[in-house]
Amino acid sequence: MARVLFINGGSEGHINPTIGVVQELVSRGEEVVYLCIEAFRERMEDAGATVRTFDEHKFIQAFISGGRDYMLERINGLLHTADIIIPSVLEQIEGEKFDYIIHDSMFGCGRILAQILQLPAISSCSTFAQSKESFDRLLEQFYAEVPANIVQPIHDKFLSLTASIMDKYDVKIQSPYEVYCNPAPLTIVYTLREFQPEGEAFDSTYKFVGPSISSRGYQEHFDLSAIQGKKIIYISLGTVFNRAVDFYKLCLEALGNRDHTVLMSIGHNTHISDLGEIPENFIVKHVVPQTDVLQYTKLFITHGGMNSTHEGLYYGVPLIVIPQSADQPIIAKQVTRIGAGITLQMHNLTADQLRESVEQVLHHSTFQVAVSSIKESLHKSGGYSQAVDEIFKYSLKFGRTEN
Repeated sequence: MARVLFINGGSEGHINPTIGVVQELVSRGEEVVYLCIEAFRERMEDAGATVRTFDEHKFIQAFISGGRDYMLERINGLLHTADIIIPSVLEQIEGEKFDYIIHDSMFGCGRILAQILQLPAISSCSTFAQSKESFDRLLEQFYAEVPANIVQPIHDKFLSLTASIMDKYDVKIQSPYEVYCNPAPLTIVYTLREFQPEGEAFDSTYKFVGPSISSRGYQEHFDLSAIQGKKIIYISLGTVFNRAVDFYKLCLEALGNRDHTVLMSIGHNTHISDLGEIPENFIVKHVVPQTDVLQYTKLFITHGGMNSTHEGLYYGVPLIVIPQSADQPIIAKQVTRIGAGITLQMHNLTADQLRESVEQVLHHSTFQVAVSSIKESLHKSGGYSQAVDEIFKYSLKFGRTEN
């Protein structure tokens, strides 16, 4: 048995893929100590981990203090979190021994803590992986296109923050890429290499294990009998950017009083009463158990988050992707590229356009053929079980004995 320190500062999209990984590690005899915010304590304890938490408010305030307009500002924000996260983690694990560390690929202190603790490191990548070459191209674009009077203070701040952290914690930070992407000797990526943009650019240290889909008993109850025996249209904008009353009303207008049964999940940021009269063919809920619902779904209208997209494809459901932010436009592009769905833009979207797109995806067999193909690949990829296989293979290099 090995002791594992798992650190994740992310949101639902970063946490959820690790649930199955933690369950699998524990089932194979590992002891997992999981660092996260309090909101995720219950689900990680249910997965079998011992949970330690850090202050979410202080973490977020430190992160946003770096600025939000440019990538290098967000990197500075990650560096600002060091003095919130590192002392808290070190205090909570004082005197404990760990065999290796797994850190989220976008949690800026992950690589730093691996150095401080002198532990073999594994990166958990719940987004698309990013190579140093592609990252450097983006950064070069920032330096070339943004006026020097804006770039220089941001660049100077990066240098001062890294110098301070390196001096205080006796670590090395050699590039912004190390802070933003947290490279490690092993990176677990929860997608397929063929779905990953420029997938051929990543060497064998990147293990593309497919989506990590596991049971999530923490979700709110939903009576599945309302949709059993039907093939529904399911609409959800995820758990973060779902304050979209106008979009939900547009869906009611586009698809209301038609032959389709429509289940629409609106999150906790919108009141159902704000939507007005609900057509008889609609079921509107705040939250539903998505992986259960998708097994009764014929079309998924989604924001295109990494988890939602993979879950839809895993259950063989064609997609209409309406990206909101972050990496969602890239994910939408990949869905369109493989023929598994189409992309619409929220801006200027009309009820007629949405209705016509729904009919297009439902009645053109090419979408279902493409989805069936990638569904097969996703099921063969291994998910969290393959992830732990790769973790165990890697751990043989630093002293683990084979069972």
